[in-house]
Amino acid sequence: MPPSPSSIVIGVDSSTQSTKAAFVDAATGRLLAVGRAPHRVTGEAGTRESAPEEWWQALREAVGAGLRECGVPASAVAGIAVAGQQHGLVVLDGEGRPLRPALLWNDTRSAPQAVALTATLGGPGAWTARTGSVPVASMTAAKWQWLRENEPYAAESAAAVRLPHDFLTERLAGVAATDPGDASGTCWYSTATGAYDAELLGLVGLDEKLLPPVAPTGATRIGSLTPAAAAQLGLPAGIAVAAGTGDNMAAAVGLGLGGAGLLDHPVLSLGTSGTVFAATRTRPADTSPALAGFAGADGTYLPLACTLNCTLAVDKVAALLGLDREDAAPGGEAVLLPYLDGERTPDLPGASGLLTGLRHDTTGRQILGAAYEGAAVTVLRALDEVLRACGLDPADPEVAARPLRVVGGGARGRTWVETVRRLSGRPLLIPDAVELVALGAAALAAGAAGGRDAVAVAAGWGTGGGRELPAVELDLATWRRVASVLDRVSGGFPG
Repeated sequence: MPPSPSSIVIGVDSSTQSTKAAFVDAATGRLLAVGRAPHRVTGEAGTRESAPEEWWQALREAVGAGLRECGVPASAVAGIAVAGQQHGLVVLDGEGRPLRPALLWNDTRSAPQAVALTATLGGPGAWTARTGSVPVASMTAAKWQWLRENEPYAAESAAAVRLPHDFLTERLAGVAATDPGDASGTCWYSTATGAYDAELLGLVGLDEKLLPPVAPTGATRIGSLTPAAAAQLGLPAGIAVAAGTGDNMAAAVGLGLGGAGLLDHPVLSLGTSGTVFAATRTRPADTSPALAGFAGADGTYLPLACTLNCTLAVDKVAALLGLDREDAAPGGEAVLLPYLDGERTPDLPGASGLLTGLRHDTTGRQILGAAYEGAAVTVLRALDEVLRACGLDPADPEVAARPLRVVGGGARGRTWVETVRRLSGRPLLIPDAVELVALGAAALAAGAAGGRDAVAVAAGWGTGGGRELPAVELDLATWRRVASVLDRVSGGFPG
């Protein structure tokens, strides 16, 4: 049995549907235990909401489960950090209680507000110059504007406005704080100035006093675990609480990507959503509307494209067909765009799933394979845009030879990996480490507890290493078939 660690850090991944608490040896990065707890998402059509109090209860349950599994005394815990789902809008009263359920990132009701905000400031270029991103339905500014127009009492009664990870961090430390990474997904934080943008806040009628201060990095120690939170979690009061960050930023830290690690290496995350991103020192300021020019958790930048429909949508298609998710074959002539929740990239919030190209000899396994292909091509189309946002030429042989790191739940699925492999034409690297978001949060906690660079911590842990797969020839016929349908429904993407 490995020796007991002298110091443990906890990384919390509060995602769309569950919370995970990873207990990690701060010195070696050894994953000691992972506690888990679910929480609910409610809503139909474009509505997606969750009760923030359920996130807190799930965090408590996950930490408790992890402590029991870990088998070491709570006194060994030195720090904690939260990585949360991005963009969600949490409005609180003067006692810190939610006024209503949180509007989640995949709630598409705010699409009209996003369009109006984009036009009001002068178009996409005016937004990317300031924030790096163009408002879409997922962005917090659009959700706040929706709330103002549709539930003005809730907006007017708000004493505080938070992102999901901010809400949980404040419960831990008793002080309000966020970080540049998660703040950059609001569309009221400027990556150009590293601060909230007064003009954009005025545009959406939001008083900056309602927002949390922005810590320099996600690893900044913003306070200590309060006695009240410690009692609920079964942890020692006074341990370090890091500012934390958004889930994508934490995944980058967990992979050792950033200023103290690898830069300009692309990542594909296959989860409920599909994302492609890279850590870079180049600030994305003139990007395609398909990209979000986020900040990283460590002072770098994280250009990213995100789709709404990935593993969950493909699993739904498999269930409709009565097939196991791995019982798929290449789609043949069939094309399936599994936009079951609308789509963010391309910006089609009112879209639904589309199936075309059926023949008498099309099989159910091919239809399922076409769902994989449609989801994969949709997110992979933005890969070159991410590289250009890093200041790179995607056609440069050295850039093309950099392996695409594939992470998330889909990275554990044979069909997902092989579909990405033949539709990217790139070498792949499948990290051995699991729970990379939680591991990234644990590295932030270690940074806060020890005054260290979180990316350097994660790089030292070696969490980014894994199985390498050589490139195979690009399946150009499938790519062109899916891309042609995608172009017809989106008017050309990326735009």
